[in-house]
Amino acid sequence: MTEILFYHLRGQRLEKVLPVLLERSLERGWRVVVQAASDERIEALDALLWTYSEDSFLPHGTGREAETTEQPILLTTDDSNPNGASVRFVVDGAAVPANAADYQRVVLLFDGDDPDAVAAARASWTETRAKGFEATYWQTDGAGRWQRKA
Repeated sequence: MTEILFYHLRGQRLEKVLPVLLERSLERGWRVVVQAASDERIEALDALLWTYSEDSFLPHGTGREAETTEQPILLTTDDSNPNGASVRFVVDGAAVPANAADYQRVVLLFDGDDPDAVAAARASWTETRAKGFEATYWQTDGAGRWQRKA
């Protein structure tokens, strides 16, 4: 059964949170797809993943490249899965894909400081629960550690 995780970003930027979650996914041996809502966001994430740390980078590619099947992390705007990912990250208001059941996990990250993003996440929560998916809700505590809230 696919697990759908809702990560509520409050006082945190996606650019800080996403690389850490991607590192953890790779450490577990998972291939990943990151779906954003626009090509501009894909370009920004592409640059970020090469430079987010002075002593590290995350190996990845974008959906525009020929070798998408070889990428451990693939950045895209559509709901395809050419690299055979078992985990899909959904950011910037991109919709939970219709093929969510094909993944071990779908991780929806949303901006808790944006009322529209919160409303969209609530609607996605209701929809995924209605479809029978196991959904969990995560928020950071005062020390910045992720805590399961629901």
